[in-house]
Amino acid sequence: MTDYQYKTVLSDITAPGVRTITLNRPGSLNAMNRDLIEDVATAFEDAHKDIETKAIIFTGAGKAFCAGDDRAEHVHPASEEEARELVDAIQRATHAIMMGPKPVVGAINGWAVGGGFEWAINCDFPIWGESAKAFFPEVSLNLFVTGAVTTLLPSLVGLNKAREMLFFGDRYEAATLKELGVAWRVSADKDLMQDATAVAERLAALPTLSTRAMKRVLNIAAVADIHRALQLETDATVAGFLDPETTRLLKDF
Repeated sequence: MTDYQYKTVLSDITAPGVRTITLNRPGSLNAMNRDLIEDVATAFEDAHKDIETKAIIFTGAGKAFCAGDDRAEHVHPASEEEARELVDAIQRATHAIMMGPKPVVGAINGWAVGGGFEWAINCDFPIWGESAKAFFPEVSLNLFVTGAVTTLLPSLVGLNKAREMLFFGDRYEAATLKELGVAWRVSADKDLMQDATAVAERLAALPTLSTRAMKRVLNIAAVADIHRALQLETDATVAGFLDPETTRLLKDF
């Protein structure tokens, strides 16, 4: 059995053919610092290469899936190069989740905020716990979304609703996200991991060639401009990080 070790992420085979990747900074509600961002990308890249892994579950330890940017560790970038390096790392994680060959089942527990909400949307089969909640605070913080959300979210909920969610940053409960098509399923909190495992085991039992082809073609065909969206998001987010007003807003959030 292949064993991977990371600073801020757990990665374990938890059922036949199923690897669970767990965000493991529960003391900070799994907020995104640089280590976590890089560990997520690397953990998914490793999982996609692992011959024992047929399907992946993505979840968070403790009371939240991911509370977004770690404000306590935010440092105003000294240059555009430094800001772009950070945003490229964030987009690398989305690329690893979405563009890797193996299907990803989200087990979204507690809060999914900002980048955490993006990662939930990046999953192929996002299952939300009934008490989970999510929102996008980026615009109010003088920032921009990443994770290809500018193309993924309108394709899920329609352009008008996507505008509402991204501009105003309203908070949404799991049941509402299910109605909107953002959550694939909603499970009782106590059943979340059991339900995610059942779906992942079902996916793991499917033929590898056709499963990988279906994920690849669906993602490319359904969201034709995903690579362009990632680049445009990167440019906009870099500009936001470079503005001193962003740092002030983040620290006050």
